[in-house]
Amino acid sequence: MSTLLTPVDASARELALAHVERARREAGVIPDIPPGTPLRPIGSVGVIGAGTMGGGIAMAMANAGLPVILVDVEAAALERGLQRVRDNYAFSVRRCRLDEATVAERLARIQGATSLDALAGVDLVIEAVFEDMALKRDIFSKLDALVKPGAILATNTSGLDIDEIAAATGRPADVAGAHFFSPAHVQKLLEVVRGAATAPDVVATLMDLGRRLGKVAVVSRVYPGFIGNALFRQYIREAHFLVEDGALPHEVDAVLERFGYAMGVFAVHDMAGNDVGWQARKAQIPTRPKDRRWNDLILELCDMGRMGQKTGKGWYRYEPGDRTPHRDPEVESYIVERSARMGIARRPIGEDEILERCLFSMVNEGARLLEQGVALRASDIDIAFVTGYGFPAERGGPMYFADRIGLQRVAETVQRMHAEHGYWWQPAPLLLELARTGRSFRDREAAR
Repeated sequence: MSTLLTPVDASARELALAHVERARREAGVIPDIPPGTPLRPIGSVGVIGAGTMGGGIAMAMANAGLPVILVDVEAAALERGLQRVRDNYAFSVRRCRLDEATVAERLARIQGATSLDALAGVDLVIEAVFEDMALKRDIFSKLDALVKPGAILATNTSGLDIDEIAAATGRPADVAGAHFFSPAHVQKLLEVVRGAATAPDVVATLMDLGRRLGKVAVVSRVYPGFIGNALFRQYIREAHFLVEDGALPHEVDAVLERFGYAMGVFAVHDMAGNDVGWQARKAQIPTRPKDRRWNDLILELCDMGRMGQKTGKGWYRYEPGDRTPHRDPEVESYIVERSARMGIARRPIGEDEILERCLFSMVNEGARLLEQGVALRASDIDIAFVTGYGFPAERGGPMYFADRIGLQRVAETVQRMHAEHGYWWQPAPLLLELARTGRSFRDREAAR
């Protein structure tokens, strides 16, 4: 068995869970924003975009007792969004999670509108439209002229530059990121993204709102993907490269599940839908930098109609009415043949390499976020991954896990991977420095 797969004993589990709980408490501590900072009042909320995300955010607000105006410029799209909200609540009634009276109260808090004018008096606006910078800037420019002074203007972007969005307004201090995770009325993680000009009381207010919504809120500075997706991209990328290099999807997933994930990478892809962002990613191919390796296998699966569970086939195949993933010789043969076409000599890949490439790539990126001040603490990264990305809580989070196994091992592996695989494995200077001096991420934070 891989040394990284050593089972977690009772003592180690207790320590890891204590770290997770401490991380949850510490995430609300922001060094330059004193406790007791006056908050901006949030008595009403506007949500722009009635898609899955916008509807979920509206539900999260209504569930917390806040009146919401859900705006979509297309009447048909607005009605579809409101019907999706009604269906979600009806499902909760059928599952005996809510009663009819509670649902009626919550639905009464959600109003629909087809004009931004309806948002003139709200205290907070959360934009949740497509990930298109020009569209978002246009919306924020209009909000700037419309919404009352002092209202918070937040974007639910999962990675676009908050500062560029804020620059479309004359009040960048009022602009921040509020990155919810889908479905927003269920998922517990909220990234509060602080732009260069975001006012401290805006950050404090959004962190408090996260608490009111029953979420774990973590502060991030502006960075591609912020905290969560910045690391998650490394995890996904390496899993896909492993499949090109010699592993098969079920082998990668099996190792990750033995490590403690509820589902492996490829089973998650199939559940979410391989076509999420499919066309947008295809459109980016011609302009991508040529100095690094890319993996487009998931796009090719979509071109083949393999969208995942919803089409009965993706990285795995599925029987009608059953979400259990089954190995599929068709896709496995395609993967092997594709490697050959690319000139890649496939080889057996062991458990240690699978875990090192998926996990240590995240730790290296996490170290980069810490040295650049994107994340305040290593524990903020840990709680984000335990809360929002399925990292096993009994292993404490990626940064805690790295501390436990020793940063010297992590740094040596990252340097070796950089020599073998190039660009994506450039070692973070902080990781190398901590390894050289025999310190951990926790030691660094204790000394600050």
